Amino acid sequence: MMIIRPVREDDRAAIVELASKTGVGFTSLPTNESRVQERIERMLKTWNKEASPAEEGYLFVLEDTKLNKVVGVSGVEVAIGLDEPWYNYRVGTLVHASKELSVYSRMPTLFLTNDHTGYSELCTLFLDPDYRHSQNGYLLSKARFLFMAAFQDCFSERLIAEMRGFSDEQGRSPFWESLGRHFFSMDFAEADHLSGMGKKSFIAELMPKHPLYVDFLSQEARDVIGKVHPHTEPAAAILNSEGMKYEGCVDIFDAGPTLEAHVCDIRAVRESQTWPVMIDDALENSANDNAPVYVLANERYTDFRAVLAKASFDNHSICIPSDIAKALGVNSGDTIRAVTLFPEEKA
Repeated sequence: MMIIRPVREDDRAAIVELASKTGVGFTSLPTNESRVQERIERMLKTWNKEASPAEEGYLFVLEDTKLNKVVGVSGVEVAIGLDEPWYNYRVGTLVHASKELSVYSRMPTLFLTNDHTGYSELCTLFLDPDYRHSQNGYLLSKARFLFMAAFQDCFSERLIAEMRGFSDEQGRSPFWESLGRHFFSMDFAEADHLSGMGKKSFIAELMPKHPLYVDFLSQEARDVIGKVHPHTEPAAAILNSEGMKYEGCVDIFDAGPTLEAHVCDIRAVRESQTWPVMIDDALENSANDNAPVYVLANERYTDFRAVLAKASFDNHSICIPSDIAKALGVNSGDTIRAVTLFPEEKA
């Protein structure tokens, strides 16, 4: 069975192994054991209510319980930009006009901003390539929303997700080559590595603070502003389907789009409901192949669990098989949260 649970101390080696498979541009999961260890410790401090507001974050793993193997990871930062500036570019417009010369032109520009300071951030979504099937990616991404729905007071009202921007098979970013390279004597891969090691604000502080004219960039660079890396398109599509949208902000290194939403407007948060549990093993044999699949999660803060399963509803209860109840750590009469996996499905 595939199950979502909070990260544990002994997950370090598995997460480092996952990090080795991410490739260039995945800054939130660096291939560095000490950084992974620091991240895990910070997450555990959050769950233990020992972290400061600037440190708080949650990290979940997807575990194949049959093999006792961690095969995916996803996270949420509670409030970004509180300990060091959070930078991105906002795509804007400057107008140049002269009545005397009958000239009027609108110029696309990039403004360096800190607009998302204090927002919560979806981050660190990565699934082992061997497990990119059977709706595992959906579970890994959407289980976070059920945790946020259950514990909304732990998060900001606004949520963002930075999508990895375009780079080619050699790890070359057209946007970096046309802009960032002019201010730093390093390749995109090196800048990406430094960003993953916590040096992003240091690099950003060396970038020009005045508006940049997009037309001064190469055509190749202009074409990738707001463009998602091909490997990240499925993750972006999942978030789009839940109500997160590109609102004109892009990453300062690769120009990948930032998706935004109010937490309360996320489909899985808004539509999820809590139900008393009724255990019914007959459901396994009677389930309709066309019945909706649900994301199911318990309501336990430190022992959070989430799975995908089909369910039925009897009076005011949700009926689930005993193996699903065991995976969630619940008994008959306990409460779980449920939402259909896909927005178009209705119970």
